[in-house]
Amino acid sequence: MPLFTLGIEEEFQTVDPITRDLKSHLSKIVEGGQITLQERVKAEMHQAVVEIGTNICQNIQEARQELTFLRKEIIELGEQNGLRIASAGTHPFADWQDQLITPNERYDALIDEMRDVARSNLIFGLHVHVGIEDRNLAIQTMNAVRYFLPHIYALSTNSPFWCGRNTGFKSYRSKVFDKFPRTGIPDYFASAAEYDSYIDLLVKTGCIDNGKKIWWDIRPHPFFPTIEFRICDVPMRIDETLCLAALMQAIVAKIHKLMQKNLNFRPYRRVLINENKWRAARYGIQGNLIDFGKQKEVPYIELCHELMEFVDDVVDELGSRKEVEYLHTILAEGTGADRQLAVFEQTGGDLLAVVDYIVAETKRGIL
Repeated sequence: MPLFTLGIEEEFQTVDPITRDLKSHLSKIVEGGQITLQERVKAEMHQAVVEIGTNICQNIQEARQELTFLRKEIIELGEQNGLRIASAGTHPFADWQDQLITPNERYDALIDEMRDVARSNLIFGLHVHVGIEDRNLAIQTMNAVRYFLPHIYALSTNSPFWCGRNTGFKSYRSKVFDKFPRTGIPDYFASAAEYDSYIDLLVKTGCIDNGKKIWWDIRPHPFFPTIEFRICDVPMRIDETLCLAALMQAIVAKIHKLMQKNLNFRPYRRVLINENKWRAARYGIQGNLIDFGKQKEVPYIELCHELMEFVDDVVDELGSRKEVEYLHTILAEGTGADRQLAVFEQTGGDLLAVVDYIVAETKRGIL
């Protein structure tokens, strides 16, 4: 089996410990972090966002070591600068109109093009790269993996609030991001050449300047030999992030194993997969998804157990059984969204308590 290396990126909120609102870190966290972390910590468009990214990890154990170290460093840097670090897909009550933009030529150009669509994009995601050297194989794998994106997404749901409102969604982050062009479930591509022709056409016609402006839920990375999963909310707990990354890696490995036997997973149309994505955003793991093979609704938990069985023969080869089986904990204790909503209800609608809970959960397993 190929190595299927991992790279993990998490976007965090910097929070004022008194008001619990988002607060600009004024690049202090990034500048302080780059002394020891170099390129593994970055600023984002909004000044209250900080991103960490691992090096290339050979397996999930390396990813755990890197991610634990990076989260610990960022949390400590935040506290040294009078801030707290919170890991959730949206802030429970911050208003995007109050947030400062990081001075940067690239961000200025993006805002000039997209205006309030870009300014209001105050969201926090998890991106996972799985290494695949062969670009044609990467495209074929992406085609098959698309079906599982809503299943993965439901497990990550961690953004039920937006601008102080309980939105009724388990992941409102995706609804915010949907305003961007070139987002969502990608179409089917027959080959790398067909995909490259699509990118070339967009560049030629001035739609984009490079492939990084393809913001789909999964994409072949334009510069690295990876496929990049981009659909997930950033989870609160590090164990949730590692579980999702291990599951993505295992699905890619299983699809590859099937292809090696001249078998394949049936590709489904984007319009059908989108039906399940909407359900995942609305209900998370508490709802039903559609089994298009059986042509009926199935409780998400049942489909999740089927997914675990689907990848069972590759997780030991990957050394990721412990991380994948954390799915049982997520199903039992709820996703980040479920737990945020539980705190909200238990405290009579206290969003400050929700922020405090997110901050505490972000440290869980780290400090």
